[in-house]
Amino acid sequence: MEIAPGIRRIGAGLVNSYLIEESGSVTIIDAGAPSYWGDLPAELAAMGRSLDDVKSVVLTHGHSDHIGFAERIRRERHVPVRVHEADAQLARGEVRNPAKGTGPVRLRPLLGFIAFSIRHGMLSIPRIAEVATYGDGAILDVPGSPRVILLPGHTPGSAALHVASLDALFVGDALATQSVTTGRLGPQVAPFSADAGQAVESLGRLDGLEAGFVLPGHGQVWTGGVAEAVRIIRSQATPAAA
Repeated sequence: MEIAPGIRRIGAGLVNSYLIEESGSVTIIDAGAPSYWGDLPAELAAMGRSLDDVKSVVLTHGHSDHIGFAERIRRERHVPVRVHEADAQLARGEVRNPAKGTGPVRLRPLLGFIAFSIRHGMLSIPRIAEVATYGDGAILDVPGSPRVILLPGHTPGSAALHVASLDALFVGDALATQSVTTGRLGPQVAPFSADAGQAVESLGRLDGLEAGFVLPGHGQVWTGGVAEAVRIIRSQATPAAA
């Protein structure tokens, strides 16, 4: 679905993958669930593009629900996959998921997420055989020229990608607007974080940044401003996670 001119999303909000277009070429930001591979051609066609126009997959971090079809498009279409250097081993499956528990849980939303994962092939996601890496502050040489903002906490290499030309900030799981474990809506620390306290602290790196569209890995697009999203999360942080 179209989020704004030049931005489309695969997924209804529970697990998101984004496509951005610039000068006829496409970058995929996060590859969501493996089943999204089947949705990709239609989303590209809606942009007037095809698989031949996809030049890169950029991951906001190395968790499996963001890797999705990344290995398939790398292997079959020779599209390079990029991830922050601190999450390269995680994306390749060489280290264990650093998440420390789920965070708060409500049974119905959690079971819904598990059912979604089963239906969309997320229980057996192939790790990526080869990744290119980026560092904090880099401006990536891919369509959209996203600028990397390292926001460790959810994972060591969790990053946001600021695409100024589209007035968009792709935050991955540095923050969520829907919890897959509780169903709660609105800006919040994402569950399955390695260090929730660090995740909140890292949001200070977004102070002063403006973007009309804040696009999370889980939940709907936030249009209330970066500063307000960060303020809400800080106000909700417990002493242990502040």
